[in-house]
Amino acid sequence: MEHYYNNYRKQQKERERIMQRGCLIFAVFMAMMLTAWLVWQRGMLVEARTEAATESLAGQVLRLHVLADSDSLRDQQIKMQVKEEVVAWLHENRPEDADRKEMEVFIREHLTEIKKLAQETVRRAGSSDTVTAELTRDEFPEKTYGILTFPEGEYEALRIRIGSGEGHNWWCCLYPGLCFTDAVHVEADKKDMQELRILVDEDAYEMVTCTSDFRIKWFFFGGYEGDR
Repeated sequence: MEHYYNNYRKQQKERERIMQRGCLIFAVFMAMMLTAWLVWQRGMLVEARTEAATESLAGQVLRLHVLADSDSLRDQQIKMQVKEEVVAWLHENRPEDADRKEMEVFIREHLTEIKKLAQETVRRAGSSDTVTAELTRDEFPEKTYGILTFPEGEYEALRIRIGSGEGHNWWCCLYPGLCFTDAVHVEADKKDMQELRILVDEDAYEMVTCTSDFRIKWFFFGGYEGDR
């Protein structure tokens, strides 16, 4: 009888150990699933936040985009000459304190002059490449301009294409007027930065001026309305 009882107790303890291990494994599995779900949810929130910030930024920015015919040294030099002439002309002739819409209207009304100026610059450089100039809305990859990084997205731009336009491009912001800052150091003055800050929401401004990966920062440290 005692032997039977001892065997029963051993079997019972073994079942308890198996159940405990099973509960532990289940708990670990559920914790992993919960963590994975929270990471996925956080990632989705960051992605949504990034998209909203990009839309806010793209809706307020007007870019200048100059495309070279090729990546040869000569074609790249011509591209920079065109850029300098166009930026100087715009700086001198643009409406004083124009907002984005006014700047867009001004450029649209003077596309023929801008194209002619770019074409003459190309001719003076000894090239027979044709030039096109247009206001277009198109997808842009992520680009850094001095201290600012603009995310990938769809932006309105004055696009000047030299020849095939297959070479490396140059770009800046016509509005806010970041094209008209120091061409060497590309340091936006306080007025332009303040204007940009007023135009876009806090997320968009942080995304542009952040020196590290804003998605990582937002993922680990960013606050959401639902978190508060």
